Amino acid sequence: MRIIPAIDIIEGKCVRLSKGDYNTKIIYNENPLEVAKMFEAHGIKYLHLVDLDGAKSSKIVNHKILEQIASKTTLKIDFGGGLKSDADLKIAFESGANQITGGSIAVKNREIFEKWIADYGADKIILGADAINEKVAVSGWLEDSNEDLIPFIKNYQSKGIQYVICTDIAKDGMLEGPSFELYKKILEEINGIKLIASGGISTFAELPKLAEMGCEGTIIGKAIYEGRITLKQLEQYI
Repeated sequence: MRIIPAIDIIEGKCVRLSKGDYNTKIIYNENPLEVAKMFEAHGIKYLHLVDLDGAKSSKIVNHKILEQIASKTTLKIDFGGGLKSDADLKIAFESGANQITGGSIAVKNREIFEKWIADYGADKIILGADAINEKVAVSGWLEDSNEDLIPFIKNYQSKGIQYVICTDIAKDGMLEGPSFELYKKILEEINGIKLIASGGISTFAELPKLAEMGCEGTIIGKAIYEGRITLKQLEQYI
């Protein structure tokens, strides 16, 4: 299972939110590149980079930070947050993203998202399927859609999607453990999907459990920043 630490960016700084609420912002580091280099030094190969300013303003904002991390580390970066147009996508890939994650756009503008899958290939586009009570949430989680999570993922799998990041928003940033039941259900009902678990990871012991269930990767944020999971532990796991 791939270990994918998260860096969330607001105003150029590395932050974390709880349940996606911008009012709960904690700044962990003024310099995201420093954080990325620390991950790299511990053998980590992947990074989940989220442009929270972008998610709010519906267009790419922090691409300079993406470019900085991509050019100064060897991390394979999946980048998301506010990608809404072909121009945004072009900027993200030109700035060094290895993959991009589309969430709200996949709900609100299926046509463009399906075009991205066709144009860039399914290995470059990740479906961000974030949910509350198994309903897909959009717009930086500020609103929920009426889309049921599992049919939503299945529909995009039929369009070629392989990678899915699924965050149970109720768990995100709460350090109460991930949504094991939800992931189990997704993996049982959807064959062949590369599921990346995200949200709520709080202890190292949860990682082997997610791997055993069949998750392809797991995104870890606050647990690293709060010292619940050490980079040393992750290095040994890798």
